Amino acid sequence: MRLLIVGPPGVGKGTQAKGIAEHYGVPAISTGDMFRAMKSADTPLARQVQQIMNSGALVPDEITDAIVADRLSQPDARGGWLLDGYPRNLGQVDALDQALAGEGASIDAVVSLTADEDVLVARLLQRAEIEGRADDNAETIANRMRVYREATDPLLSVYRDRGLLVEVDGVGEIAEVAGRITAALDAKLA
Repeated sequence: MRLLIVGPPGVGKGTQAKGIAEHYGVPAISTGDMFRAMKSADTPLARQVQQIMNSGALVPDEITDAIVADRLSQPDARGGWLLDGYPRNLGQVDALDQALAGEGASIDAVVSLTADEDVLVARLLQRAEIEGRADDNAETIANRMRVYREATDPLLSVYRDRGLLVEVDGVGEIAEVAGRITAALDAKLA
């Protein structure tokens, strides 16, 4: 089973990704986790990524695409995976399609966690207060939401047109949302 999970900041993608992956017996693969792991790695690619990240720039698509393709080719991912944080733009959708086509594989479903933006902003502001994250203020959160919408809406359209999109309400207790996700995926993939 090859799955993607998308959703706006604060909707709980990372938490739900772990549960979904465990439920279906596939690895949860987060590009954010891969980039963080590269901070301490000592390979030519890791050093290149470290330099880019230290400059405050985004890792270019061609490097991200290569890192993801390499990760998906690892033995634990041969039977499937759940990708969190990738693809983030239409070019990455094409790169993922090409990588999968080379293996004779395709995406089975794309889980889109949805929530009212006001609920998410309140959740993120509360989290910022609890965790002492001064950089998470109303202005930066609103900007993150805008960037997410601009980048993700075209992706959702692509996957909706392909009949792969499974939209799930992401508001509620963790177990409640997890139940909605697995019920929707089971119905989609049956």
